[in-house]
Amino acid sequence: MEKLFDIVFLDETYEFLSNLEKKHSEKILFNMRKAQIIQDAELFKKLNDEIWEFRTFYQKTHYRLFAFWDKTNSKNILVVSTHGIVKKSNKTLEKEIQKAMQIRLQYFKTKEPIK
Repeated sequence: MEKLFDIVFLDETYEFLSNLEKKHSEKILFNMRKAQIIQDAELFKKLNDEIWEFRTFYQKTHYRLFAFWDKTNSKNILVVSTHGIVKKSNKTLEKEIQKAMQIRLQYFKTKEPIK
């Protein structure tokens, strides 16, 4: 199957995944790859106009990786993963959405223009 989008991880995402148990990070990455080929709100969900979340529930734990679209290069639509959290419930915290929005603004402010 053809991928619907590519994913780019920012440093905070790498750090988040590397601090998890291996099986947990593997499950998150598996679900992210799955979200690239099928549209499923249980895996990849829109939170507001700019921020989306990759969702994984594994061994009674909710994991969220926040993301946004980078459509500046029409050849490669990227979902850029900003950071991740471990949650006790299924509700997304507003402060985490705000953090993702700040990371998104900084990303586009420092991104080099494509020539």
